Amino acid sequence: MATTAVSTRAVRRVVLAVCVGGIVGMIVASVNDNDGAALTFGLMTTVAVVCLVVATAVTRPVGAVDRTAPVDEAQAARVEDLVGGLVAAGADEQAVRSLVREAVRLGRTT
Repeated sequence: MATTAVSTRAVRRVVLAVCVGGIVGMIVASVNDNDGAALTFGLMTTVAVVCLVVATAVTRPVGAVDRTAPVDEAQAARVEDLVGGLVAAGADEQAVRSLVREAVRLGRTT
């Protein structure tokens, strides 16, 4: 049996629809003096929101870095060679390494 992943965005949309329906249901049930139905709609809305909290808690944010991924040693050596070349040409090593750190941060967020 194959499993299908559901995006967090899809979960949010379903929860929003359930909450809107639940609020409407609570209002209509209350107007009609049906406390049991109002309570049922309220509980249904509560369960949907709890599902959203759980879905958000167990998923990684978009752009999150996978810290378990192996480091590309060839790429790391290439960057180190480039840094060494800039330093040999007279650039300040701390400034170059700071630039590399900022470039990595930028790459992780885009």
